[in-house]
Amino acid sequence: MEPNASNSLQPDHCLEITPMEVHKVVPPPHRSTIQKLKSRLKETFFPDDPLRQFKGQPLGKKWILAAKYFFPILQWGPNYSFKLFKSDIVSGLTIASLAIPQGISYAKLASLPPIVGLYSSFVPPLVYAVLGSSRDLAVGPVSIASLILGSMLKQEVSPTNDPLLFLQLAFSSTFFAGLFQASLGLLRLGFIIDFLSKATLIGFMAGAAIIVSLQQLKSLLGITHFTKQMELVPVLSSVFHNTNEWSWQTVLMGFCFLVFLLLARHVSMKKPKLFWVSAGAPLVSVILSTVLVFAFKAQRHGISVIGKLQEGLNPPSWNMLHFHGSYLGLVVKTGLVTGIISLTEGIAVGRTFAALKNYQVDGNKEMMAIGLMNVIGSATSCYVTTGAFSRSAVNHNAGAKTAVSNIIMSVTVMVTLLFLMPLFQYTPNVVLGAIIVTAVIGLIDIPAACQIWKIDKFDFVVMLCAFFGVILVSVQDGLAIAVGISIFKILLQVTRPKTLVLGNIPGTDIFRNLHHYKEAMRIPGFLILSIEAPINFANTTYLKERILRWIDEYETEEDTKRQSSIHFLILDLSAVSSIDTSGVSLLKDLKKALENTGAELVLVNPGGEVLEKLQRADDVRDVMSPDALYLTVGEAVAALSSTMKGRSSNHV
Repeated sequence: MEPNASNSLQPDHCLEITPMEVHKVVPPPHRSTIQKLKSRLKETFFPDDPLRQFKGQPLGKKWILAAKYFFPILQWGPNYSFKLFKSDIVSGLTIASLAIPQGISYAKLASLPPIVGLYSSFVPPLVYAVLGSSRDLAVGPVSIASLILGSMLKQEVSPTNDPLLFLQLAFSSTFFAGLFQASLGLLRLGFIIDFLSKATLIGFMAGAAIIVSLQQLKSLLGITHFTKQMELVPVLSSVFHNTNEWSWQTVLMGFCFLVFLLLARHVSMKKPKLFWVSAGAPLVSVILSTVLVFAFKAQRHGISVIGKLQEGLNPPSWNMLHFHGSYLGLVVKTGLVTGIISLTEGIAVGRTFAALKNYQVDGNKEMMAIGLMNVIGSATSCYVTTGAFSRSAVNHNAGAKTAVSNIIMSVTVMVTLLFLMPLFQYTPNVVLGAIIVTAVIGLIDIPAACQIWKIDKFDFVVMLCAFFGVILVSVQDGLAIAVGISIFKILLQVTRPKTLVLGNIPGTDIFRNLHHYKEAMRIPGFLILSIEAPINFANTTYLKERILRWIDEYETEEDTKRQSSIHFLILDLSAVSSIDTSGVSLLKDLKKALENTGAELVLVNPGGEVLEKLQRADDVRDVMSPDALYLTVGEAVAALSSTMKGRSSNHV
């Protein structure tokens, strides 16, 4: 924690300090409490200053700008052309070929009727096309949110024993997920999802991908009695304790289609121009397997099929939402967790592809768009949806220009719901399992994990905690463990800020870390420290103990060398962005402690907020006497060295 503990081995050198001009530390301009509060709130909730476009505009223009702000389709819609439409229709049809089999598969992953997955690929994309700000985001169900929704609800309600109640709770959870997401955007609270660090997400996604894949062993092996638990040990135990239920026909079909899907994915990864290979492979697999099952009557030989699906568009479901009763806590908790995860994934995917095409995605708009499409979706028989990475990647590679590609996809799904549902009656579940496994494999990012190991070992530990927490404990508990460790890391950085001992680089007025710059030298009689964090109640005790220890080490070293003891403690506050009353008390206590030893406390370059608070608290000049406040360390050392020489001359 303290890399500078070895600095006591540094020899002292007598340096000749060249006199220099001393600049006055100027207090910040006066601002009222209301002005400060307004500025702080603006920087906290409106860092992008969305209202700047309204300044100086007539009332009519303001209404138009407001409409465009809340409905991004009004920005690009008037300039939409047939050329753009040709690109978007290709992209829309391509992602529809992926969305249809994935929608059915992910609904089964959430323990919901397969038709709900198609419903969720129809209404939400239409809502997002109007409200969303990303050109590339393809909306629909995603594997991780489906897994979490199903696993959390199954803890209290069985989807087989009480399917209607389970469906009602799924729609209710979707409503609360959307309400939470939209509230974050409306109240400008998007920074909350920033607590899911990159390391946390990589570990969580990898663990969830493995759990999702293991769950598909039921379909891939043809097991009928499978555990309801999601963790690694119970799932593997269930697999190997039911080997008598394995169906060789199912295993053979699953293996063949899994190899086909993985090869298609590999081809598209190696040659991005062949994106259509992996995009169309799931639909080809569904069609081919359905034909095989129908032709050979394979359902009579141990291969389970989806069964008959109802036709028609989304029925209303607002009357199925639960806002009271014993399950209210469950749906709120499920909505909160799935809302955070799906929102994080959607915004991350949107920003990724926006960066590739050099345009901006407004995070708060995305939160409102994703939230509203889930609220509306919950009333139209849809469950949690967001921007899916696999579909968005296909959408991007297919040349999507605007959100019209989502509308094309939605229309294609609508046609499927109206006219093509009987064709899926003989679709085998094993192929849906293979589609899910292929989709989630991309969530395991080994190169990113290796990069985290190289950069930050603590982040790597956080990543591992998320990974093992998900596969060994539970999906939501694994995420909670990783977030808790990340917050602990932040608290550790706040409560144990870095303090550095500075030395002078010979021939300059530059002062740098003695441990970092070997040529840096100490100035006899001076102990120069840099505090590199805000000073507040959480770290004042630590800072006081650490600074007093620096002083003791300095004094011990000087006594050993029989040289002059400390005369000035210089605190470089350049990196201290803020201070509270406990921090002010710390400086007062340090000044008193130093006065008892005949030394003085000197402050260098306090920021505007720090200087203002010190001025208010320093009525009797307890800390900030005019000769103990300097703009740079170099000026402080030069001026105080002259003072030391003058005192020595007078003493002689």
